[in-house]
Amino acid sequence: MNIVLHEPEIPSNTGNIGRTCVATGTALHLIRPLGFSLDDKLLKRAGLDYWKDLEVYVYDSFDDFIKKHPGAHVYMATTKAHQTYTEVSYQPDDFIMFGKETAGIPEEILVEHEADCIRIPMNESIRSLNLANSVAVILYEALRQQDFQGLQDYGALHRLSWKDEA
Repeated sequence: MNIVLHEPEIPSNTGNIGRTCVATGTALHLIRPLGFSLDDKLLKRAGLDYWKDLEVYVYDSFDDFIKKHPGAHVYMATTKAHQTYTEVSYQPDDFIMFGKETAGIPEEILVEHEADCIRIPMNESIRSLNLANSVAVILYEALRQQDFQGLQDYGALHRLSWKDEA
C-alpha cells in the first residue's frame, strides 16, 4: 500500500503517519510544499526511532507525483466524497491520498477524481478527524481487505507467555 500526503503542515502528524507506515510495510509519499523540514525534531519525535526504516518519497507537486506514477490508482480521502472508505476494494499497489490539515485536498484535484474520492463517516458538527487518525482508519481497512498480508498474526508478551504458548 501507499499513503500520500498532499502538502502536510504539521510535523507530528507526518511523524505519526510515518510510524504507522513502518508498522504496516506501507510507503509514504510526501507532496511539497511541506510545512516543516524533514529534519524537524517534532517529526522525528513522533516517528520515534522508526523514521530511519520508513520508505519515503518526496515530490515537488501533485503533477510531479502523477508523472512518476502513471496509471496508479489513487483514492482521495476527503470529507466531501459520496462514498465511504469501506465501499471500495483496495489492491496492494493502491495509493490513498490525504490533504493538508487546514484545507484537505484541493477541490481542483478532487473534481478530476470524483469516482475515487472516499470519506470517513462522522457527525456533521465536526469538520474532520486528525490526519494521522484518518490515515490509520483507512489504511487498516485496506489492509483488512487484503487479510493483513505480510503482517504478524499476533504479538508475543514480553515477560510472560500466553496459555496456549506454554
